[in-house]
Amino acid sequence: MNLSAESHRIPLSDGNSIPLLGLGTYADPQKTPKGSCLEAVKIAIDAGYRHIDGAFVYFNEHEVGQAIREKIAEGKIKREDIFYCGKLWNTCHPPELVRPTLEKTLKILQLDYVDLYIIELPMAFKPGDALYPKDENGKFIYHETDLCATWEALEACKDAGLAKSIGVSNFNRRQLEMIMNKPGLKYKPVSNQVECHPYFTQPKLLEFCRQHDIVIVGYSPLGTSRDESWVNVSSPPLLKDPVLNAIGKKYNKTAAQIALRFNVQRGVVVIPKSFNPQRIRENFQIFDFSLTEKEMKEIEALNKNVRYVELLM
Repeated sequence: MNLSAESHRIPLSDGNSIPLLGLGTYADPQKTPKGSCLEAVKIAIDAGYRHIDGAFVYFNEHEVGQAIREKIAEGKIKREDIFYCGKLWNTCHPPELVRPTLEKTLKILQLDYVDLYIIELPMAFKPGDALYPKDENGKFIYHETDLCATWEALEACKDAGLAKSIGVSNFNRRQLEMIMNKPGLKYKPVSNQVECHPYFTQPKLLEFCRQHDIVIVGYSPLGTSRDESWVNVSSPPLLKDPVLNAIGKKYNKTAAQIALRFNVQRGVVVIPKSFNPQRIRENFQIFDFSLTEKEMKEIEALNKNVRYVELLM
């Protein structure tokens, strides 16, 4: 798959299409300076990004929306050029909460619709104001969820024009089949956002999703930060891998650019998170070269089934 920056989109099963490279905007609100997401999104749009991946629980959708609106006002882009993905959080799975939650996201973004709305995790927390509800012993308070009922509420949001496409995240094959085999299914998931990189290539899930026209969107495509509060830091850092670096040397590219190109070339959408202007621009420079079949196989062989983001909850 040799793609130019202009045509780096992949079709979705509902007729929409998703840019193969996006900017992830995950941020820890305690550690991220105010305004840094706003600047990152504006830099990304100027660099050519048209896909922005966000979520209500990143607490920065107001900055993302402002950046998009400012770039529209400048005449740099039109709203339809941008592909924005929002997420339904774990405390909002009951069907009656789905549309109000999406409407809240749209109000924060000050946009009329999102391009993709996904169920962030296939498990639920107790609904309420606490995003991470815990009992007196510090244990998460879970909530019984009916994923099929939640999915029907997403279908209604698509019908209402609030979301162009709908999908899921962190779903395994069994959970995907539960939705797809649901009686009266109106729209199947167009995408499944999961961790995916050369150390965790997800071959079985990728093959299953390909068979069913579900696009894999890979988060943490460069490995991830070494924050031990949520990351498995015993795993080796991906970007120090000798194979990625050796291939990078051949093309005058970084290990990060090789890791991104690898996934894009196999039809996996990548959403690297960076608020660093140089790295945002570097990550976009992956459409001017192609990896050979031999190099793709060498990178595939790096798979260690290493999951950096353990989602211990």
